[in-house]
Amino acid sequence: MHTILKYLGTVAAVYLTVSIIPGISVAGGWATILLVALVWSVITMVVRPVLAILTLPITVITLGLFSFVLNALLFYAMTYVVPGFSVDGFLPALLGALVLSIFTWLIHKAL
Repeated sequence: MHTILKYLGTVAAVYLTVSIIPGISVAGGWATILLVALVWSVITMVVRPVLAILTLPITVITLGLFSFVLNALLFYAMTYVVPGFSVDGFLPALLGALVLSIFTWLIHKAL
């Protein structure tokens, strides 16, 4: 039950992020938002830790700022995985990843 609540919190965070950040759009309604939340959950649990270890030297040299770039690239990569989800460039991807992470963290803390 807790996992379902966390997933629904991620769905709410995705919906809020798409609503707030210009340059991020979803065509297909709730089905696409549910799929984006699922893909983002898999990316943050599986792909991001592996890439964080591989890019650790760059992250250390940039004093942690490269982790923002890594999150933005992973957020932008969802446009290739999820049909109907589009990001118009790097800046919307950076802002979208940042806002999505903040909203997800806040919602998960509230749960």
